[in-house]
Amino acid sequence: MSSLLPIDATASAAATSAATIGAATSTAATSTAPKKKERVVGPTVPCPPAVATAWLILRVAVADVLGLAPACQDCTVSLLQPLWRKPGMAGQAKFSVGLGKKGGRGVVDLQCVDQVFVLEAVQAAANRLIAEQIDIDCWETTPEDLLEIVNATAASTASSATTSKNKNTVAVTLAVLHEHGAAVPPALPYANTNALAAIEILNMARVSVVQTGQRKAELTLMFAVTEQQDATEEKVAAVCVVNGPGPPSSSSTSATTAVRHTPKQCAAWNATKLRAPEGAALLQTAQAHQAAQKEAAAAATTLSAETTTAAAAADDADEMVVTIEDVKGKIDYTKLVEQFGSTLIDDALQQRLYDQTVGQGRVPALHRFLRRGMFFSHRDLDTLLGATEKKTPMYLYTGRGPSSDSMHLGHLIPFLFTKWLQDAFDAPLVIQMTDDEKFIFKGEYEDGAGDNLNHFYNLTMENARDIIACGFDYKKTFIFSDLEYVGQMYPNIVRIWKAVTTNTVTGIFGFDGSSNIGKVAFPAVQAAPSFASSFPKVLEADRDSPRCCLIPCAIDQDPYFRMTRDVAHKLVSKKHVLSGKPSLIHSKFFPPLQGATGKMSSSDANSAIFLTDSPEDIERKIKKHAFSGGQATTEEQRERGADLEVDVSYQWLRFFLEDDDELERIGKEYGSGQGEYWSTGKVKERLIAVLQDLVAAHKERRAKITDEEVRRWMTERSIVT
Repeated sequence: MSSLLPIDATASAAATSAATIGAATSTAATSTAPKKKERVVGPTVPCPPAVATAWLILRVAVADVLGLAPACQDCTVSLLQPLWRKPGMAGQAKFSVGLGKKGGRGVVDLQCVDQVFVLEAVQAAANRLIAEQIDIDCWETTPEDLLEIVNATAASTASSATTSKNKNTVAVTLAVLHEHGAAVPPALPYANTNALAAIEILNMARVSVVQTGQRKAELTLMFAVTEQQDATEEKVAAVCVVNGPGPPSSSSTSATTAVRHTPKQCAAWNATKLRAPEGAALLQTAQAHQAAQKEAAAAATTLSAETTTAAAAADDADEMVVTIEDVKGKIDYTKLVEQFGSTLIDDALQQRLYDQTVGQGRVPALHRFLRRGMFFSHRDLDTLLGATEKKTPMYLYTGRGPSSDSMHLGHLIPFLFTKWLQDAFDAPLVIQMTDDEKFIFKGEYEDGAGDNLNHFYNLTMENARDIIACGFDYKKTFIFSDLEYVGQMYPNIVRIWKAVTTNTVTGIFGFDGSSNIGKVAFPAVQAAPSFASSFPKVLEADRDSPRCCLIPCAIDQDPYFRMTRDVAHKLVSKKHVLSGKPSLIHSKFFPPLQGATGKMSSSDANSAIFLTDSPEDIERKIKKHAFSGGQATTEEQRERGADLEVDVSYQWLRFFLEDDDELERIGKEYGSGQGEYWSTGKVKERLIAVLQDLVAAHKERRAKITDEEVRRWMTERSIVT
């Protein structure tokens, strides 16, 4: 794997770099132009070696991940902006990489890839290069040898810009990552790569994708570098300059054994190809996007107008749509994970959950939602478990947007699982009631009558009864209404508003000019509880708190926290193990009665079982509306069995029937058309019994909860024991 980034007017860049960042080049440029009055500047902070080295590594990572051909004249690299001089920004800097016209001249088409994925891939590649401890070689070279290292234009510019007294030596030394070919002027004091611990690309980084008619695409990287805490003097020592015809080999033991890279190696550096494994995923995503576009275009040209209209209508019915406001169509969870960039929960992660929960004796078994894959995806759950293994404190955060006076079974899913998490980790829990969000998105105003804001606050009180009835630990649980508690969170909300641009919010959530300003502002309100400092009394936390946050939620809520994670480092101490990022564990959607697509809705009473439904209501809805995966006739059912994937009754049993052995038996018999549960009717009867028992027990607990009890749970108090 190798790459060569361009040397833009190498010698002049070195000289400019020295003036810009306070570091000196090996020789000075000469000029016959009249001398201007010397500018007097104050003392400057020289570029830290770790920052200079990170700059070099990131240039390699960009080229390797995107498959750039560095000899391309469009692909230029800017000098470092010395952010490390500013208070509170030690170890930080900023620079830009030109990527070429029309979305970039590299292998990866940037117009087909989300910029978040690009930046994450570059960061991952850079940190991999640090882990590999690649070598940095520095040497002085001649114009003739420079011709074989870079293209003729760069060599000519470098040799003509400045020369030393020795006419055979170019007045610039090159620093090169060994076998990666990223050549840059030595105006910066490079450290060895093993002096670095990690590079983080900050949220201000961005990809400017060029459209037709614009000049060029550009990648701007704002980054922070962390040095090894146990760095020895040998690790941090500046890389030495070798006088010779070319860079030394990695196996060189002295300057006298220096050898020159061959033209064949240099040509490989200039090739337009992917050189990093992190670029493969980006390329695959871009190719899939392009293939889908081509396939759609081909289908459109081959179908007649009538066929196209009919197909479009059918596609609309099944097309997967997952947004914060709407979930519909047939949900492909594997595709959804790829689109969102989360990670599937595998057996190894389940085992770690088991070890820290069941293994500690706090709960008897992993929750059925985990065992059966209902909670299936995560962000940084593995990192959080690593932290809790070392006794780092954590807390749970989940919420409810009150839209009806009674919750339904779909609303119950995250709370049942959160109750298990609270017991399993013995963790404090905050529950946000977003009555403000519901008014912003669904509120109404009538002349004379006013608005219905109080209506949503009253729904908060009613829904809180359902939540309390789930059996949470009062001593470790705080339920709060945004309308009441927002003052405590407001400092963090303001910080998030400052850190997130309008373009980011509209890009993530699809807002436009017709959206009220509350919609644009609200994501910060939902993000704020992700930080323990939003609960100074409840969690006894401030900005320096090490407490990590775990959020169980349906995957349609993930966009809020993707935004949150991008700016999280700005709201916590640098010592925070997750840099303030909340961990998430995502659930699948609970299907409506009419079919296993989309999710259950409060707006359609016949699509849901509510926690206030009577036993008769439950039986009627299941028998009349639950979509069956069984066959049309008894003979066909006996012969072929049911399609369990689309049968709502069986899918609901997977959520609510605790006994694994019984569920396996029902699935086997119903799927084969044999045994006690061979028919749809038998399976529906079992589901009716399970739900009647569940709802009856919940209603009994709920009836005992008074207004005073709800107020007690919503009173601000410490829940840390």
